[in-house]
Amino acid sequence: MAGPVRWMERRQIVDIRFLGTVIAVNFIVVPVVAFGLSRFVAGDRALLLGAPLVLLTPCVDYVIVFTGLAGGARERLLAATPLLMLLQIVLLPIYLLLFAGPDTVSMIEIEPFLEAFLVLIVIPLLAAVTVQWVGRRHRFGRAIEAVMQVLLVPLMMATLAVVSGSQIAAVGTRIASLLLVVPLYIAFPVIMVVVGLSASRLARLEVPATRALVFSGSTRNSRVVLPLALALPESLSVAALAVVPQTLVELVGMVILVRLVPRLTGQRRAADKIAHRWRMWRRIQCRLRSMRGLSLCVRHARGCDRKRTENPLA
Repeated sequence: MAGPVRWMERRQIVDIRFLGTVIAVNFIVVPVVAFGLSRFVAGDRALLLGAPLVLLTPCVDYVIVFTGLAGGARERLLAATPLLMLLQIVLLPIYLLLFAGPDTVSMIEIEPFLEAFLVLIVIPLLAAVTVQWVGRRHRFGRAIEAVMQVLLVPLMMATLAVVSGSQIAAVGTRIASLLLVVPLYIAFPVIMVVVGLSASRLARLEVPATRALVFSGSTRNSRVVLPLALALPESLSVAALAVVPQTLVELVGMVILVRLVPRLTGQRRAADKIAHRWRMWRRIQCRLRSMRGLSLCVRHARGCDRKRTENPLA
């Protein structure tokens, strides 16, 4: 039993390490990156609110699909999504206050914002928790989960098309100002790929976890943020429109990363294999030395016993 217990303890430590790295990247490093990028649009109050609004919220939906396509640890990332969602709900108002300033934040009307938050985030989240709870106890709940797994990608793509398509016409009328944020949205995933690879090396994550970390840091929660941004007052309407280009840029970026990330982590895999073989060789050497030492001890004990037998008075 010692072997399996030790393996389970090690697995738990690895999962905690992965979860801690994902949280650190999304809620410590990303705010620093988002703050630096938002300085390029600091002259426009609406863009200064809209760009950080989407960049500060890690994705919790189609990032699972893209992570799986790239051979990443989608199960671990899926298990981390409730905590990622909870933390972005708690920390987003604080970050917006720091980024946009109290004057801009004071223009936000709380009631429409809270209504959109409850209807579009809290109620679906509670429904998902309820279905999972029922699924553990009843066959009906498991059937619902199975159906939703099949419909996950089509429903997600339909939601993305409806939410983004509803704002395309408005985006066309403000295209000149919105072009200012497009370079920021292109630079963000490029920076976060480097950050994700560096963080995975520091945390010593394996290849699937590294890929999941890169995608988690690079994708944003625009599908959830856009309805919240639409609840902003008319004077900040451009903030909602600033979310749409991020979605379009990100989709193109994810298609590229699905091909690129496995290649970037392929070298890491080869290095991991070499390091693993070196560690195994060192362990074999240590065991051989310990066995040699044990053999010497046995020989010495036998020699002492032989002397005592030959000379009992010694």
